[in-house]
Amino acid sequence: MSGIENTIIARYEHAGDKFELFVDPKNGYAYKTGLKKDLANVLVVEEVFKDAKKGERQSPGNLKKAFGTTDVMEIAKKIFKDGDLQITTEQRHKLLVEKRAKIIAFIARDCLDPRTKAPHPPARIEAAMEQARVSIDAFKSAEEQVQEIIEELREIIPISMEQIKVEVVLAPNFVGRGYGLLKEYGMKGEEYGSDGSMTARCEMPAGLEAEFYDKLNKMTSGQVVTRRLDR
Repeated sequence: MSGIENTIIARYEHAGDKFELFVDPKNGYAYKTGLKKDLANVLVVEEVFKDAKKGERQSPGNLKKAFGTTDVMEIAKKIFKDGDLQITTEQRHKLLVEKRAKIIAFIARDCLDPRTKAPHPPARIEAAMEQARVSIDAFKSAEEQVQEIIEELREIIPISMEQIKVEVVLAPNFVGRGYGLLKEYGMKGEEYGSDGSMTARCEMPAGLEAEFYDKLNKMTSGQVVTRRLDR
């Protein structure tokens, strides 16, 4: 087959059958990582193969059995979502670095040291991940992997995922500006006083508490009342 020398292969297995696609390396990587939203110019050949390198096409019957359709584009979406994509070493390294940073940021934001009730610094989380030899899947989202990683980190550092509830009272002159900020930090309900003030309740990951207070204080020049509700 001509024109496929510089392609990569996307592969999916179902009930012992293999389904493979010839994919453009750059566009395939962009689509798999969400940078590209459609399959235009992703498939080099609009065919599904049993063995792409040998040029052996899959049968319509097997396609129908595995995917419920013989439409190549619909099948490609499934293969990209649930299958494997061969990528270059450089692409894989870049993806792993980015995913690792997202996971560390997620844990630093959502988790605490249960002894001190303070967030773990990112450097401490990264060191613990190294010590625990945490394995990261380049193509799974940070959210999909973080719970399992937290369990691994518990062998190294004390860590827990906690939510906090905070009551906030804003003076009338800060309600307009403050409403959006409170929504951003998990506002669950609000009440208004006869003077135009607003009392709201926010629920958020414990690691965001300091950041939340800092933003509130900057917005109001310190003229805000807050109270933790879960202590």
